[in-house]
Amino acid sequence: MSTIDSSKWQNAVTMQEALPDVWEALQTKVDRMIGQLGGKSPHVAKADGIYDDMRHDWWTSGFWPGILWILHDQTGKEHYKEAAWGWDERFERKMIEDNNFHHDVGFQFSPTAVIKYMLTGDKDARRRGLQAANFLAGRFNLAGRFLRAWNQEKIGWAIVDSSMNLSILFWAAAEIGDPRFEQIARAHADTVITKFIREDGSVNHILSFDPRTGELIEPLGGQGAGPNSSWSRGQAWALHGMANTYRYTGDVKYLHAAQRVAHYFLACLPDDYVAHWDFRAADDLTGLPRDTSAASCAASGLLELAAALPGVEGSLYRRAADRILLSLTKHYATWDQPGHEAILVAGTGNLPAGQNIDVSLIYGDYYYVEALAKLQGWKHRIF
Repeated sequence: MSTIDSSKWQNAVTMQEALPDVWEALQTKVDRMIGQLGGKSPHVAKADGIYDDMRHDWWTSGFWPGILWILHDQTGKEHYKEAAWGWDERFERKMIEDNNFHHDVGFQFSPTAVIKYMLTGDKDARRRGLQAANFLAGRFNLAGRFLRAWNQEKIGWAIVDSSMNLSILFWAAAEIGDPRFEQIARAHADTVITKFIREDGSVNHILSFDPRTGELIEPLGGQGAGPNSSWSRGQAWALHGMANTYRYTGDVKYLHAAQRVAHYFLACLPDDYVAHWDFRAADDLTGLPRDTSAASCAASGLLELAAALPGVEGSLYRRAADRILLSLTKHYATWDQPGHEAILVAGTGNLPAGQNIDVSLIYGDYYYVEALAKLQGWKHRIF
C-alpha cells in the first residue's frame, strides 16, 4: 500500500488552505479503512495500528458508520453509503437481545439511523432513530432533572458526555411534533449548566445524585485526574453539546455556557493546540499524555460556535478550530502509515484506570472528519 503524500500541506498556514488536499487524502484513507476494517466495530487501535472489534451495543459503535455517512453526504460516492447502510439495523437487532445500551444511544443511532433517514428517507431508519430517542427519554430522572448514566447500580449518576446525546431528543421532538423529547433535553442541559459547568468554565465529569430526591451528593473523578480536575474530553463534550443545544433551541443561555467552556478550554491548550488528557492533573502538564479525541471534538464544537456567531466574534472560534485541526493534520495523523487502521494517534481513553493511553480512538477520528466536513459547509449535522 502506498503512503499519502502529506508534504502537500506541511507548509500550509491555515487548515482552510490545506483543506482541498487533505480532503482528497482523507477519502483515500477511509477507502483503505473500509477494506481493513471489514465488518469490525472499532473502538481502539493500539501501537500495532489495528482497530479492535467491539460488540454492537458498545458506546462507540456508531462512529465508524458515521464517518462513512458524512463522506457519502459530502462526496455523493455510493460505496460509502453501501458500507454504512446496515449498521442501524444491526443495532436494532441488538436492542431486542440482552444488551448494555445506556445513556450513549445518541452516539450510536444519530450517526447511523438519523443521518440515514435524513439522506435517504428510509422509513426503517426513522423508526430506529425514534426508538433510540424514546429509550433515552426513558432514562430521565424527574427529581434530579438528569439523564441517568450507565446501568446496574449507578442509578443516581449523571455524566457530562450526555451533553452530546441530547441531539437525538431534539431531532425526535421536531420529527414527530412531540415536545416531551425537547423538554427532557432542555432539562438535562439546564442541569449541565447549573451543576456540571463550574464558574470558571471547567466541568465535572460525573455527578452523583440521590435518585429519589434529586439532591446532588458529590462529584466523581471519572476519567479525569480527580473529582475537582478538568478532564479535557469532558470539556469538549460540554462545549460541543451546549453549542448543539443552542442550535436546536435558540436559547442564548446554552450559547453562553458553550462559550464559557470554550474560553476555558482554549486558555488551557499547549503551544501545539492539542489538549493534554486533563488540564488540572499537575502544575506542569509537560509529559502528560495528549488526547486528540478531546481536540477534534472541541474543534467541531468551536465550529458550531462560529456558525452561531457570524462576524468578528464567530471568526475567533473558527480560527481556534482551524489551529487545532491544522496541528492534528500535520502532527497527529497516520498519512504515512498505510497499514494503520485509524486516522489520528495520541488519544487517551481512561488514564486513571490504566486503559487505552496513547492510542487511536474511533470517536477522535469521527470528530476530526466531522470538523473537516463543517469547514466544507456540511449541512446535515446530527450532533
